[in-house]
Amino acid sequence: MAQEPVSQRIRARIQARDQRFHANDNISAFIEPGELEALTREVCQKMQAVLESLVIDTEHDHNTRETARRVAKMYVTEVFKGRYLPLPRVTEFPNAEHLNELMIMGPVTVRSACSHHFCPIMGRLWMGVMPNKDSDLIGLSKYSRIADWIMSRPQIQEEAIIQLADLIVSMVKPDGLAVVMEADHFCMHWRGVKDNASKMTNSVMRGVFLENGALRREFLSLISLKAD
Repeated sequence: MAQEPVSQRIRARIQARDQRFHANDNISAFIEPGELEALTREVCQKMQAVLESLVIDTEHDHNTRETARRVAKMYVTEVFKGRYLPLPRVTEFPNAEHLNELMIMGPVTVRSACSHHFCPIMGRLWMGVMPNKDSDLIGLSKYSRIADWIMSRPQIQEEAIIQLADLIVSMVKPDGLAVVMEADHFCMHWRGVKDNASKMTNSVMRGVFLENGALRREFLSLISLKAD
């Protein structure tokens, strides 16, 4: 009797808990030790079938002989790792000095993939945090790690920065948070309209950044200087 594919076992666990598993969801809680390696092998087998359906002679073409394995490893352990791996460890520490001034992180280089065509999204983002005396602060580099974890999934830009903002707010508990992202979308550069000049910029404002227009303008002015 053939063994059940590992993807079906993972899917069954998720469905048993009535949880969502969209392209931009993290499903690491449902993956058991050793299953990522098995999932990579399964994806490799299916990617090989895709190459065969594209009528590519991987047996005699030395350039594509290992392509299925390379693509499978890339998806599971690199470009989509934010789906399969848990949040990187982030140490939080109390705001002992009662810092309450605007802090800006960025530009942070981000890489993602469009969930419509799996084409790259390459860009940068800025985060503005207004802490209070009860905030839990995190190290500067941790903002980049959190952003990379969120972005390493197939998704659309608009939803990605909302996920990022929600996570930062839940961890830091600031008075306000601002996130701005600017990115190139290769689903426009490489296919479709093939427009190499277009970028997408969007923002999420929370707390005092929504309520205080002067603070919002200060943040946007400062990141404009950093972008030059």
